[in-house]
Amino acid sequence: MYAPRVFISMLGALAVFGIATYFLTQSFSTTLIETVICAVLLQIGYFIGILFLVWKERSARQALSRQNAAAMPLRDDDKVTGLPAANLNRTERFNP
Repeated sequence: MYAPRVFISMLGALAVFGIATYFLTQSFSTTLIETVICAVLLQIGYFIGILFLVWKERSARQALSRQNAAAMPLRDDDKVTGLPAANLNRTERFNP
C-alpha cells in the first residue's frame, strides 16, 4: 500500500461522499459531520490493512527462518541459543 496514493484516493472518495451527501441532505453541517465520520472510518480501515500486511510479512519471515534453521545441520560445538554459529567460525580476518 503506497501511502500517498492511498491518501489521495481517500481524499477523492471523501470529496465524492461529501458532494453526494450534500445533494441528499441539503445541509452543510450534516454533510460535514458525516464526511468526518467517513474519514475516521477510512483511516481505521487503512490502519487495520497495514496491521494485516505487517502480520502477514512477519508470519512469512518466521516460517522462512524456521525452514532455514531446520535445513542447517548443527555440530555439537555450535550450541548458540536459537541461532546457528556457523558464521562465527570464520578463518579470514575481520576488516571493518
